[in-house]
Amino acid sequence: MRVDRFLSNLPQFSRQQVRLLLIEKRIRVDGRIVCDPHHEIRAFSRIECDDVLLQAGKPARYFMLHKPPGCVSATQDPEHPTVLDLLDEPDKQELHIAGRLDFNTSGLMLITNDGQWSRRLTQPQTKLPKVYYVETEQVIGQEYVSRFNKGVYFAYEDLTTQPAGLELLGPCSARLSIVEGRYHQVKRMFGYFNNKVVHLHRESIGPLLLDSQLAPGQYRPLSPQEVDLF
Repeated sequence: MRVDRFLSNLPQFSRQQVRLLLIEKRIRVDGRIVCDPHHEIRAFSRIECDDVLLQAGKPARYFMLHKPPGCVSATQDPEHPTVLDLLDEPDKQELHIAGRLDFNTSGLMLITNDGQWSRRLTQPQTKLPKVYYVETEQVIGQEYVSRFNKGVYFAYEDLTTQPAGLELLGPCSARLSIVEGRYHQVKRMFGYFNNKVVHLHRESIGPLLLDSQLAPGQYRPLSPQEVDLF
């Protein structure tokens, strides 16, 4: 929300008063003077007028999780354990997932209570590369590389995937980089060649790599430097 809109919604300020408060440099957001009425604030922002606290805010939380197979990328599920069940954190019902993984897919997941941050990660126009380690039933040929680079046609949605990078690692293993997150996308891309994916693991999102010290099911907070990568 814009800071002028936030202030105008408070009963003690009229719109004219809000304009004057900003011009007179009497509004602080997270300890810094704000004059721009379009300045975006969040639920986590501490907002003050002179020495009067208008919004205390709450701490933003960011976690990296090594998702194990057999775990649902959801906040709750009646049948299966969810990724939030793996977290031992207070008020974890306030957290949400920034980018899902399939039930049997393992690897890097990001969990937060910061909606603006997670939207930057997941909105299509961001085109953050997601890198996966893939193992298949059958041999992965060189023709996969050129086809994935050109895009794979999905008839159900009547669309062609964005160009993807494929690095062959072995007869039945590869590393795939995609910038989308369509339903079962990796499995469907290999399904174009009637080749079943038997193991799928997300190694990274953008510049952020899964911490090699985290065993499946373990998690840790992101550092401020890691949060600022997005």
